Amino acid sequence: MQITQEDISNALTIWGKGKIAISKAFDDGGIDAAREVASASIDNYYGYNYGPVLFKPTMASGAQTFRPTKEGALAYFCGHSDAYPLDNGFAIMGWRAMESIPSASFIQGDVAMWMGWVKLTDKHGTVITVDKSFGYKMDEAGNLRIVLHHSSLPYQPHDQNSTPENGT
Repeated sequence: MQITQEDISNALTIWGKGKIAISKAFDDGGIDAAREVASASIDNYYGYNYGPVLFKPTMASGAQTFRPTKEGALAYFCGHSDAYPLDNGFAIMGWRAMESIPSASFIQGDVAMWMGWVKLTDKHGTVITVDKSFGYKMDEAGNLRIVLHHSSLPYQPHDQNSTPENGT
């Protein structure tokens, strides 16, 4: 089957709704409820059943920068993990809305890649914009599975006129 641009758009929406559902589960039922929703979400749209997922979360560092296993993804999304003590739980930060702003897509048969910005809005109205790249593989049922997920905060260039001498 051939992936379409509409398939990619739907996959991005599903990903965003997953983060919102995890946040609401945490707000309503605590960490156990959030983990349950997050685990089901990961199973529904990530491709860990194909092997390692090339997942580089926004706020991960050091030896735990990359999350090729479901355990690592779950820890990143929900925090509260002894194995990943630096994780604060990106998906339990009160997200209420998600908007994706595409830059470009690449589609070849049952594999596609997408790159752009994702804007997440929390329950207080604060918006965070994240640079995202997703790689998708279509499964046997025609669903897109994330097999690559790279995320980073947008680059903030230094003022061209700043110098170390003047402290700016």
